[in-house]
Amino acid sequence: MFTDKESFKQAYLMKLIAGEGITADEATPWDKFVALVMLLKEKMSYYRAINKNSISQGKQIYYFSMEFLIGKLLHNYLVNFKIEDLVREGLADLDIKLEDLLEQEADPGLGNGGLGRLAACFLDSMAFLGIDGHGNGIRYKYGLFEQKIVSGNQVEIADNWLKNGYPWEMRKMDKAVIVKFKGTVRHELKDGRVVFVHENYEPVLAVPYDVPIMSYDNPSYINNLRLWSAETTCSELDLACFNRGEFNQATSFRSEVEAISYILYPDDSSRAGRELRLRQEYFFVAAGLGTIVRSYKKKNGLSSLHNFSRRVSVHINDTHPVLCIPELMRILIDEEGMGWDEAWNITVNTMSFTNHTIMPEAMEKWPIDMVKTLLPRIYMIIEEIDRRFKEDLAARFMDHEEVVQNTHILKDGYVWMANLAIVGSSSVNGVAQLHTKILKNEVFKDYFRVFGYKFNNKTNGVNHRRFLLAANPKLSHLITEAVGPNWKEDAGELKKLQAFKDDQSFLEQLAKVKYENKCRLAERVTSGYGIVLDPQSIFDVQVKRIHAYKRQLLNVLKIMHLYNKCLNEPDRLTGSQTFIFGGKAAPGYHYAKTVIKLINCLSKKIEQDPRVREKLKIVFIENFNVSQGELIYPAADISEQISTASKEASGTGNMKFMMNGALTLGTLDGANVEIREAVGEDNVFIFGLTAEQVLDYTRHGGYKPWDEYHNHPELRTCVDQLNGGFFDNMGEEFRTLYDSLMIYNDEFFILKDFPSYIQTHEKLQSLYLNPKEWNKHSLLNIAGSGIFSSDRTIREYADWIWKVRYRTVNSISSI
Repeated sequence: MFTDKESFKQAYLMKLIAGEGITADEATPWDKFVALVMLLKEKMSYYRAINKNSISQGKQIYYFSMEFLIGKLLHNYLVNFKIEDLVREGLADLDIKLEDLLEQEADPGLGNGGLGRLAACFLDSMAFLGIDGHGNGIRYKYGLFEQKIVSGNQVEIADNWLKNGYPWEMRKMDKAVIVKFKGTVRHELKDGRVVFVHENYEPVLAVPYDVPIMSYDNPSYINNLRLWSAETTCSELDLACFNRGEFNQATSFRSEVEAISYILYPDDSSRAGRELRLRQEYFFVAAGLGTIVRSYKKKNGLSSLHNFSRRVSVHINDTHPVLCIPELMRILIDEEGMGWDEAWNITVNTMSFTNHTIMPEAMEKWPIDMVKTLLPRIYMIIEEIDRRFKEDLAARFMDHEEVVQNTHILKDGYVWMANLAIVGSSSVNGVAQLHTKILKNEVFKDYFRVFGYKFNNKTNGVNHRRFLLAANPKLSHLITEAVGPNWKEDAGELKKLQAFKDDQSFLEQLAKVKYENKCRLAERVTSGYGIVLDPQSIFDVQVKRIHAYKRQLLNVLKIMHLYNKCLNEPDRLTGSQTFIFGGKAAPGYHYAKTVIKLINCLSKKIEQDPRVREKLKIVFIENFNVSQGELIYPAADISEQISTASKEASGTGNMKFMMNGALTLGTLDGANVEIREAVGEDNVFIFGLTAEQVLDYTRHGGYKPWDEYHNHPELRTCVDQLNGGFFDNMGEEFRTLYDSLMIYNDEFFILKDFPSYIQTHEKLQSLYLNPKEWNKHSLLNIAGSGIFSSDRTIREYADWIWKVRYRTVNSISSI
């Protein structure tokens, strides 16, 4: 393998010739990109071949998630191998720009937001810590969707990220699994025990594609992300149908099967859409567990399944993979001949569950008739789990009928997936201290009475090597010069930056890095959208999924307020401000799509108004994804984390912004609470109702948005502008938003928090005019961000949930 620039150049040219049979002069940018990827994969294979002593002592962790938002891998892996400069210089000698090759890579369409990015960060940290941890998900052919903004509206088009292929993956046809849908289940007596036989089912072939997961400076640990693609078991065309002219019938079954792995989160407003989602969830669960058990038996012998939970941990990331529980029961009982009690003990001790939400609509439930029809044997097992649980509960809580009624898995005609997850797992964790407290005291309070020992908190984290070291090289270089290189392996070392809080020279260098990052983003915005941004202005950023509880509408009302102030009291508005939005709305979510239209209409109105356009700018970043984030996070001054208190489980964008020196403007929600603890009250800017106040209003009522509307004239003006002639030719376009506030009682307390939000934002505006103080706050945020590394989170999972050892070296100290 190559070790220096000259050996790299030779190896690269040989790979180009071997792969495509062409020289560097003949190759397209895509050819050159693929050759570099193949060379790195060969390097990984070399390290994999080196016999590694398993730190985790052979225990395998399998992380099941509907989303793995891994982003582009090439640059990240060059950084992880510590060869970025070597490769850049070697390619330059061949008259090839590394940046041109990096542009060839597509962001894999394997996720939507924080859930998927968290899963990707966890895989990175497991590899870095030497844990045998592997991802299990779906290889979506068209991802979620590619977002286009047309006349201010979100338009969804297929995200054809696989159109040129994906050179990082490897198809493993020999590992394919048959997944069974529908059919009938009969039982018979065999050797003195009841045996269940699934017949007349519809088979779907699950074909795995493996993507290597490597992390920084630990090349001997390269783990695996396995993504499943749905195919028909028979690849032959029904020629007889086709020749009879029955073209649709000849191809319909194949299309129906392949649709399982077409898109992430198909629209579930119809029964067909809901059934497709359920098919997806069982598809990757059954395929993954089938392979895990098969691999375990091959490695440990046929008679060793009694120790399965000691050698395997299966982690369920949110409710989508909860069918892992009945599926493992099915395998152990139907295929391995175990009795119920032993199978249940193994299953519970193997499974662990992370809850990511308190929003009722996100708590998955499936119609019983749908589950019974689509997954007949799985439904039988769920029914038996529910029966036994209720029987046990009735005996233990005979005087507490409410507890018994509220903890059924089957109720009101539905299978409640979160309930099944709690009953069938050994651990149930929230993702921030506040979130876990709400789960225990509110959402799952009855389950907490029954299974208090299962509940625990594991605050989320992000991969600081991805979102600081790789995404912000200039800041990374500055940090390394100041405190040495160990922070790259141990994020806790960032706290040493506190020593520079009064070092004017260092603070000026920090400001210079931020300015250059803002210039880089401004150039991209100008070339992409024709909007000229002033890097001297304050960059106020909110990039995340568009949703009512995340309150992008509150942010827009603030900007409308500033617009009005700029017209009526121009002397009161000091400095210029740039507001950056990004995020996707679910295709069927009318409210969220209307918010996107509002943002773009306001941007256009400001841009066309010479009275305000030098003071205010709005840009909506189209198709926000990991790569966009890596450009935006380093450029942000203000991190908008303004969800209604108690509604955001944790957030991870807040951590990425913080690591890059942005100041948090937010509510005391999710991990914002812990950010405040990490940096101190003076270095985070909190406003609005607390979670306790929101929950109290929810329980007892008493909130009247009309009171806020009448008591605050500036707010009333902004709200009225949603429903008047403020926006040209919009008519009733934004009536939905007005009604959500004034008719439907402002569910997310936007009007209630508006005055406090404006006041706190004004503090930030004033602070920005004092660069020395601003830079000090920025530095202290970076210094306090180490605790939010996903390395810390994974160590906690390893210690308390998975019970597995991990890599410790001198340069990795406890955070």
